[in-house]
Amino acid sequence: MKKIVRTICYFSKSPSKTIVDRLNKLETILKIKGFEIQTKRICTTNTNCIKLKDIIKDKSILLGIGKLNFEQSCKRLDDFISAGNVSFNLDLTNENISENRVKILLEIIKKNPGATFCFAYTFNNALSSPYFPSAEFQKEGFSIGLQPTDLAEGCTSLDEWFDRMKLVWNEIYSIFKKDKEFLGIDSSIAPIFEKNGSFIYFMKKMHISFNDSIVTDSYMRITNFIKNENPKPVGLCGLMLPCLEDFELADEYKKGNFSIERNIFLSLHSGLGIDTYPIGIDERMEKIINILKTVQGLSNKYKKPLSVRFVSDGKAKIGEKTNFKNVYLKDIKVRNL
Repeated sequence: MKKIVRTICYFSKSPSKTIVDRLNKLETILKIKGFEIQTKRICTTNTNCIKLKDIIKDKSILLGIGKLNFEQSCKRLDDFISAGNVSFNLDLTNENISENRVKILLEIIKKNPGATFCFAYTFNNALSSPYFPSAEFQKEGFSIGLQPTDLAEGCTSLDEWFDRMKLVWNEIYSIFKKDKEFLGIDSSIAPIFEKNGSFIYFMKKMHISFNDSIVTDSYMRITNFIKNENPKPVGLCGLMLPCLEDFELADEYKKGNFSIERNIFLSLHSGLGIDTYPIGIDERMEKIINILKTVQGLSNKYKKPLSVRFVSDGKAKIGEKTNFKNVYLKDIKVRNL
């Protein structure tokens, strides 16, 4: 099995070199046990993005300032845009969603479009998830998130994949269960790129096509498993559907098979929201507001964590191809929301 840790995230109110050293030690422990570590992250709470980057000199560590409300977002927006590569999420759970909330996104697109990758709107967000930009500080400690799609390599059934995931979760739990700083495992399905890293690649192996998979119970079976069988769950523990990070899903988007409505449908019963979904710079304000209101309403109705992360290259209009210059995002022709 290819055991991949997508991220180890340490949550601290006072990030420092001591936290960096702690992350490095955690990385070493997992590597000795045969895990591949993709990223290390630090999430703090409501601080200046530029100052945070000055404190944490290690450029390999991804940084986040957690959840902000609207007023805090307005205050932090300029340093967020200037800093680059620091994440945060704007909590809209109980907000009146109007143009000024959407203008936060539009300002980022205008001044630093690459930073759209680091920003999301959140609703009823889960605490202590290691995945950015949804990560939100609750208490000191670290959580771990995996890239479990690679564990499905060679599997011919969901149950076989489930057995492998549980085996890896239990191994991580056994390593850190006595560590008081260990917050838990976010067992979210976090796909990336293509082939074995892609969740949609596996789903198409299990079914005739992506379209055929939509009205099966596979997505709900996966969600139930990752929520109920995790030995120490923390964070989101849901199914991620990152439109442009999962390159096989990006291909379905290009075919017209992953509309915003289908994304919301899958997210409502099994997913975590709208993620790395492309938006044209000429998209209508009213459409964005209505989508955010819809996700807000569903999240509040079902008390379910959902988020919305739109991405833009700052140039592509509806009908034009993107040029993100981001290895994590597949370039596509942008569709109307």
